[in-house]
Amino acid sequence: SGALVSLNFVNVPFTEEEDFTSVLRDRSHIDETLRLAAEEKAADYAAAIQRLRKIYHNSIKPMEQAYKYNELRQHEISAYPGRTLGDSATDGEITSKPMVLFLGPWSVGKSSMINYLLGLNDSPYQLYTGAEPTTSEFTVIMHGEKIRSVEGIVMAADSSRSFSPLEKFGQNFLEKLIGIEMPHKLLERVTFVDTPGIIENRKQQERGYPFNDVCQWFIDRADLIFVVFDPTKLDVGLELEMLFRQLKGRESQIRIILNKADNLATQDLMRVYGALFWSLAPLINVTEPPRVYVSSFWPYDYAPDTSRDLFKREEISLLEDLNQVIENRMENKIAFIRQHGIRVRIHGLLVDRYVQTFKEKMSFFSDPELVFKEIIDDPDKFYIFKSILAKTNVSKFDLPNRDAYRDFFGINPITNFKPLSGQCSYMGGCLLEKIEKAITNELPALLSSINSGKQPGLSSCEVTGCGEKPKNRYRKN
Repeated sequence: SGALVSLNFVNVPFTEEEDFTSVLRDRSHIDETLRLAAEEKAADYAAAIQRLRKIYHNSIKPMEQAYKYNELRQHEISAYPGRTLGDSATDGEITSKPMVLFLGPWSVGKSSMINYLLGLNDSPYQLYTGAEPTTSEFTVIMHGEKIRSVEGIVMAADSSRSFSPLEKFGQNFLEKLIGIEMPHKLLERVTFVDTPGIIENRKQQERGYPFNDVCQWFIDRADLIFVVFDPTKLDVGLELEMLFRQLKGRESQIRIILNKADNLATQDLMRVYGALFWSLAPLINVTEPPRVYVSSFWPYDYAPDTSRDLFKREEISLLEDLNQVIENRMENKIAFIRQHGIRVRIHGLLVDRYVQTFKEKMSFFSDPELVFKEIIDDPDKFYIFKSILAKTNVSKFDLPNRDAYRDFFGINPITNFKPLSGQCSYMGGCLLEKIEKAITNELPALLSSINSGKQPGLSSCEVTGCGEKPKNRYRKN
């Protein structure tokens, strides 16, 4: 938010007749790069989503429920970057659109950037912007048949959406959550989330809700994260450092944007770019230096005597990243459900191993509590975790933290669970066989069918002339 501050240019003389802020620049490259005019095969996408839901409900959810996977929690940072260990896949997760999250200090142009991408400027529906901190809510901009706002309480109560877990942050937060629905071609494919700006001198408790925890929830679910900076607001304080700690493990989704770049002369811009680059480099835990996109994301013409061609190329490059997320959204959903299935399977195998060990150690004169306490206090003594590694498709890097099971069995007595060998029925088959079939056969086959159905076509860069086709950062080669 805060695009209006861009009117204060230094050493750029112009008269009222020459006011370049009254000239709207051409935005056809947005539609071309994002292929908003292209017709999507909605029926094919809907069929793939339906197939994915069926695999989840038939093969993964039964084990998830039988072994209460959703009640598994972890004290430390998640062993799985991007999702907390106890997260459940839901219909809302499966059917939701890719999420693009906007983060950064106050008044750096986050809201203005959303207005620009959606063409909302000078319309009654544009997000409010100004030089002061203007966005105090988490605003979710999503597709709808008509333009309307949705209260946070309503969003959290609607089970068809993926926002119901936000209720855990309390009513004070839900009052700071708002949804905006509107019919827009881009919003048919993606959802934007605008966040309150970071204010370094504000204490967390002054917000009235756990700001960092809420940010983490959205970070965990974002497919693309735009961290936006203003050339005049490059101070890295404690709250910004905390934000980048929360982004650890999500580096491939982060795009750093130096906005309002036409405020500065070229020489000053180079100095600011270098300062931002070196300030952020220690905060981003990757071997490659962070990519910083330099442009001015608002609808008015660039200031005179600035690097117009560079700004245009940078903007198209960023739009290509957004288009990559949109084009790969089905593959990403399948990959997420498969990853979730692997975690549920590992959890089921671990609970099964705890159950078997407990039964083996129990005798007629044994105290059940003491027997199980010995097992839960030292699982390595009984090879609980090591025995799981002998199974197919289990990596030691996927094993959850041992302490998580101390809490898990604290609220779920071991006697409540059957071994996997007892989780079979004549009609339904065995839970373990079904989830293994989904992981090794059904989900990879669905992914192959999606990829084989893609037409080669022209890339967006070939249409817009933005240079080399970007690498797919969301698929491991």
